[in-house]
Amino acid sequence: MDPVTAVITGLGLAGAAGLNAYVPLLVVGLLGRFGVLQLSAPYDSLSDTPVLAVLGVLFAIEFLADKVPGVDSVNDVVQTVVRPAAGAVLMAGSLGIGTDLPPWVGVVAGIITAGGIHATKAAARPVVNVSTAGVGGPVVSLVEDGVSLVASLLAVLAPLLLVVFVVGLVWWVRRSWLRRREARALARNGSSAIGPGPVSPSP
Repeated sequence: MDPVTAVITGLGLAGAAGLNAYVPLLVVGLLGRFGVLQLSAPYDSLSDTPVLAVLGVLFAIEFLADKVPGVDSVNDVVQTVVRPAAGAVLMAGSLGIGTDLPPWVGVVAGIITAGGIHATKAAARPVVNVSTAGVGGPVVSLVEDGVSLVASLLAVLAPLLLVVFVVGLVWWVRRSWLRRREARALARNGSSAIGPGPVSPSP
């Protein structure tokens, strides 16, 4: 793995961990278990059966908790430590394979990447729950899990496609946000236009 690929892979896995800590850990562990990915010590422990079993249980708990409005915010508080830590491990492991950088560089980069995405997710979820009366939370959570899975697989198997995926995702999010803002502006202007006109004075 060349240095550029190692950095892209590490950032992709750390970013995926910011959405769901256990998805990229399971992806890396399972790919290592089936021989698709060669893991060096101590990261090869992710392929051990007991570790995979624990990660599977934790993923199931996270998956269910993140689909319940209110509980998802409590879960985000707990994950404030877990997601950046997972990002740090994954980023450090990737840089350790493909670069000569010291481990602390990967740890710091992983914490910043995963922590930043986690903070955005945690701040947005209460807004989504309130604005949609709790209906949008589970939908958004499923999308986040899907993005985490796709990003994890691409980060390991096709890093260049991961770049295309991230660019497309950013473009789609920005376009959706702009269209929503325009719709709100039109709604406000429409409400002002059909409001009550001036009242004529009584004779």
